[in-house]
Amino acid sequence: MIPDRPIIGIVGPCAAGKSTLVAALKSMNYHARHIAQEHSYVKDMWKQMSDPDFLVYLDVTYDVSLSRSGASRNKKIFEKQISRLDHARTHADLYIHTNDLNPQQVLDLVLDSIGHIDSEP
Repeated sequence: MIPDRPIIGIVGPCAAGKSTLVAALKSMNYHARHIAQEHSYVKDMWKQMSDPDFLVYLDVTYDVSLSRSGASRNKKIFEKQISRLDHARTHADLYIHTNDLNPQQVLDLVLDSIGHIDSEP
């Protein structure tokens, strides 16, 4: 990891692409953290656990999350995740709806957005 790079927190519902994005950013030596806010009742856990310099919210619809995960997930559980993510979504620096994007497109959007932070003196 490069010490001067920002801490990038990644939140979103299951199958939105968080793990894929974190892995891609880490492979480029960014400090990226998957924050499992969708499983916590603590509304600002994302801030307490990581306090990222830049918070990315990845979103996905229920139907697309099912097709990506290959698992059957109860819609009520998905809706609870969305509710638990409300605080993080409100405070996110970047919101990306990933339904129609591939992992490279999501990564490119994040890199474009953090470019000004990464290049600050």
